[in-house]
Amino acid sequence: MFDEELELPNARAQRRYESLVGLDDVKYALIQNAAVLLDPDSLRTWSQKQHGAVLPVVAAFSQRTPLFIFAGDVGTGKSTLAESFAQPISKQRNIEISVLRLSLRARGTGAVGEMTRLLGEAFDEVVSRGRKMPPGHALILVIDEADAIAQSRELGQMHHEDRAGVNALIRGIDTVAAEGLPILVVMCTNRLSSLDPAVRRRAASEFQFERPNDVQRVALFKGALEGAGIADHDIERIAQLAGDDGRGYGHTYSDIVNRVLPAAVLASYPDSALDASAVTAALQGHPPTPQFTDK
Repeated sequence: MFDEELELPNARAQRRYESLVGLDDVKYALIQNAAVLLDPDSLRTWSQKQHGAVLPVVAAFSQRTPLFIFAGDVGTGKSTLAESFAQPISKQRNIEISVLRLSLRARGTGAVGEMTRLLGEAFDEVVSRGRKMPPGHALILVIDEADAIAQSRELGQMHHEDRAGVNALIRGIDTVAAEGLPILVVMCTNRLSSLDPAVRRRAASEFQFERPNDVQRVALFKGALEGAGIADHDIERIAQLAGDDGRGYGHTYSDIVNRVLPAAVLASYPDSALDASAVTAALQGHPPTPQFTDK
């Protein structure tokens, strides 16, 4: 039912979180929103300290559905951040956080009632674990490629089984919200417009992910190539080549980190030093992933 389980804090999650260069604004807003959902007492403590009482607006936070939606193009860091953003929350607030990633197998094989049953079982497991968690623990459920199970029911060609699955997903999210447990659901999608409106209405926040801009690409290459002796002007030129470059879109974070930089390293290893020409050649040999569209 779940692909893997991560326990935070841990060093690997810290490295993954720090590797997402240029997402500082998204990270800050995400952590602010998530912290008060995973640790609601902290907001009440703040209100008491600053205002001498729990303000009505603070009490209203308990009515927010603990659902975040991460939307954006492929390779922009949605999944990595979904699985690692709670790392600083865990460390700063001394909370042990379990991160579960829902398997796409929960979509089933198309048999009547299968997706409804599998999604129901997954959320039952999440809620059951949430009820048993001792104080100082929280849980995050990550649903990657969420459009596979949360496609809009307004689509005329939608199969009945898919509609039933969306209904089951909404029931599961509503159950998590009604329980008032320190559980957060994070849905990642490349096709925000395809998500069912009822799912989007429930989200406490939506976070948009874009391909890195000029400044972010420079920061990404500088961080990765630190110590290689590559001049700043060469880094800036490389970052520019990884941008639009007449295509209308540039390289994604994933393109740069998982394809371009490893190719440059392997082209240099074992007899040559890593230099600007190797990175330039790797960029030319690994064009950016085409933009994802809803069409």
